[in-house]
Amino acid sequence: QVQLVESGGGLAQDGGSLRLSCVATGSIFSINAMGWYRQAPGKQRELVAGIGSDGDTKYLDSVKGRFTISRDNAANALNLQMNSLKREDTGVYYCNLAQGATQGRIGPLTFRTWGQGTQVTVSM
Repeated sequence: QVQLVESGGGLAQDGGSLRLSCVATGSIFSINAMGWYRQAPGKQRELVAGIGSDGDTKYLDSVKGRFTISRDNAANALNLQMNSLKREDTGVYYCNLAQGATQGRIGPLTFRTWGQGTQVTVSM
């Protein structure tokens, strides 16, 4: 059974930085595309950044140039460096599969199970 444990969220000021981490257990991490998702208050969860098994990355337009996703396959870990934070980045951040039809390519498929997420709050 997959377990996803996110950490690193918190309170940041507008223009500040945070680094999120996720550890996945119980799955074959290295061959899958993974992603960070965000659920803002009153909105649906959306894919913020994805990374394929080959290191290919994809970002939501609003975070391009500010967020960087990375992975450590040896540690089954997924990271998200968030710089130049804005108030609209506020939300609960989750990691999960971001798998396409081709193994290792970024796409919309997720595990049914989600972690508890980590709250990111950006204030003025």
